[in-house]
Amino acid sequence: MARDRSPAELVGAVPDTAFEITFDGRPITALPGQSLAAALWAAGILTWRTTRVGGRPRGAFCGIGHCFDCLATINGEPNRRACLVPARPGDAVTTQEGHGRAELAV
Repeated sequence: MARDRSPAELVGAVPDTAFEITFDGRPITALPGQSLAAALWAAGILTWRTTRVGGRPRGAFCGIGHCFDCLATINGEPNRRACLVPARPGDAVTTQEGHGRAELAV
């Protein structure tokens, strides 16, 4: 099977036009093909949730969807793995606190 491009050709690859997403209401830039976790990292954001017990900060750990450290609330939906969700123009990522389901709090 032939490759579309060789590794040498990829070195000079230029991404398509950047677009805007938001993190906790703050605009950040993302590139086509980036996961939301990669876009957050590129913007210098390393954590986007807190643990259920203790409120410790978490962000991406494995980067391939095996762990759940990168859970985020994306477009209002909690518990999404940011490393697996492709960034789309207008996406809204918000810090997820604990289990991400405030309506279940007692």
